[in-house]
Amino acid sequence: MSLTGEVASTAWSQITSEQLLQQERLEIPKPNSDALHYLEELVPEEDFKYVMFDDNLVTVSDTGKELGEFTVTVEPTRYKGLECFLIHANSHGSIDGVPCGTSIVCYVSKCLETLEQQHHEYVKLENCPLDRKTFLMRQSENYTVNRIITQGEDVQRTTKTIPVELMRGFISEGSNLLLHRLLIEKGMETDLQFISFDSETNLCPAIYKRLDERTQTVETVELRVFGIERTISSSVDLPTSWQSYFMKDGHLTNRVQVGSPVTMKLAKVPLKIERDEETPKPVFEKKDLKWEEDLQLHSRFLDRKEELKGDHATYMCHHPELRALLADFLQFLLLRKPDDVIAFAANYFAAFSTLIPDPSPYMASNAPTPFPASRTNAKIDELRNL
Repeated sequence: MSLTGEVASTAWSQITSEQLLQQERLEIPKPNSDALHYLEELVPEEDFKYVMFDDNLVTVSDTGKELGEFTVTVEPTRYKGLECFLIHANSHGSIDGVPCGTSIVCYVSKCLETLEQQHHEYVKLENCPLDRKTFLMRQSENYTVNRIITQGEDVQRTTKTIPVELMRGFISEGSNLLLHRLLIEKGMETDLQFISFDSETNLCPAIYKRLDERTQTVETVELRVFGIERTISSSVDLPTSWQSYFMKDGHLTNRVQVGSPVTMKLAKVPLKIERDEETPKPVFEKKDLKWEEDLQLHSRFLDRKEELKGDHATYMCHHPELRALLADFLQFLLLRKPDDVIAFAANYFAAFSTLIPDPSPYMASNAPTPFPASRTNAKIDELRNL
């Protein structure tokens, strides 16, 4: 193909991708609320603590013949200054004498957001080799998807741009490997629906379901394994499902695409991941406090008591009017002997308040006399009648 023809083919593919994107926006899949809640509840310092290790499996046919190997590594790194994870998966082998393989290099943030991914697939047919490369990159407001498909001498290039808001809950092939480990580590209560790409990079639902537990024998060791099924429901093709089984610590033991004669199996039991043991909190029995029997507490009590007595005595020496005020009040109280001592004290000390206005002097003649017996004096009554 000439350079002019290649550019024309590329431009045609870009227009077609934009038209497809407009159609996808009308029928764009969405993750369910449980899936979004799962992503929002991730705690990087805790949940990703024990998911960084390597997996090594062998690829075998349905007859038990070894065809190749499959490896996955997860390690912490930085991408453009951001702390994230680097996921590298590699599968290669030979089926019916035809070499084939897949390689994934993916940068994933601590909230499982794909920052960049390079996905390479190849099948080295003798007459017409196939090579497919997909580049996914997160930008400020969009995701850019570039594809290069080489089949023989024919090269097709496509470019697609997807707004970030449409990629909420998106799980790439790289982040999918990390998500599986998290689902085993944290557990999975209900089915989760995220979104992902099908083989043609069309957005579609990606449904994760928990499988029943089973046993798997590896090197004469019987392991209890836990399964997860992932199904990509493409809108232009039949659904595709993968079933994966893991040890309790997240190590992959078995992986198979439903309907495929090829299976990836664990050949050697991996070393147990060392986990930090949490130091149990000390438990102290509750004991009754008997400070009178404790020499130290009793001594502190006596010291505090003497301190308060000295402080009070000093204050009274500086305010001698306090003794006179209290003496007058007690004398008046004992003379009157009121039934309501609180009300009596309130009326008594109200006279010292600066907030109560002075009453009119003419109101005093109407006030009840504190000496009721004086009302029987005839001379006083005559004076009142004058």
